[in-house]
Amino acid sequence: MKEAKIVTLTINPALDKSADVDRVEPDKKLRCRHPRYDAGGGGINVARAVNEMGEDARAVFLAGGRCGDRLTELLEKEEVPHQRIEIDQETRQHLIVLEEESGRQFRFGMPGPEIGSEDCDRVLQSLAELESAPEFLVIAGSLPPGIPDDFYAQVVEAAGQRGTRVIVDACGEPLRRALEAQPFMIKPNLRELGDLAGKEMESDEEIEAAAGKLVDEGNCDICTVSLGAGGALLVSKNGIHRIPSPTVPIRSKVGAGDCSVAGIVTALSRGHSEKEALAMGVAAGAAAVMTPGTELCRRRDVDRLFQALQKKEKESTS
Repeated sequence: MKEAKIVTLTINPALDKSADVDRVEPDKKLRCRHPRYDAGGGGINVARAVNEMGEDARAVFLAGGRCGDRLTELLEKEEVPHQRIEIDQETRQHLIVLEEESGRQFRFGMPGPEIGSEDCDRVLQSLAELESAPEFLVIAGSLPPGIPDDFYAQVVEAAGQRGTRVIVDACGEPLRRALEAQPFMIKPNLRELGDLAGKEMESDEEIEAAAGKLVDEGNCDICTVSLGAGGALLVSKNGIHRIPSPTVPIRSKVGAGDCSVAGIVTALSRGHSEKEALAMGVAAGAAAVMTPGTELCRRRDVDRLFQALQKKEKESTS
């Protein structure tokens, strides 16, 4: 089995189902159209997007039951390299419904299955048994019931001992605990950064200061902050970079954050600078919102938007 430079870890994957409906109304049978099924979950989405952009990424994930089988089949259909760690419980499902009349999107997320300590041990063992340590490990998504809050920290520490640069895209206590193990990069949004800082972010100066403090205190090498429609901010010891988001038609925001992470890690694996990696992350996130339902970014859109951002940057500095 060929080892990938990029490996992703998803502890709480989901079988994503999406459809369109004229209008969401209570007590009525709603006739949906354009049903679509995708393998979902933070790390799985990152791996799918990285492979779409032309790089090799292997998705490592826990899965079980018929939903787990369907999720695995979808990854095989997309030819995404993967390693399934079998669990007894059924993999969860997500339902995403677009109300065409208003353009609003409704997301229904089911709880994950209860995971035991033996499953945690098998995840750590599977990562340790990779024939060669990946250059990057992306940990993304929520933790299901039964997983201790420090589990991501355990993964960061174990991977770091093998020289792997770990990127964590999580929130709450799992992210806070992961920072104790000093990952290479984290990618909070404004709310998550505010939770870490203990206050709401009300200005650009506060955002930069909060992200810079995490870097200066050695919690991570890079803090990339998602600013939504405002693009993204990257803070490292090498400086501060901000890339505005390009204006694109919005069809669905599902997976946009995961695609942004995929763009960043893809660029870094190719040897791009931090600023170029941020631009590719913004391009991939913008490309993701252009696609319907649970579909992720398309390579041609990412390439076009990335080139446009690079051209705009050159023009602004010339």
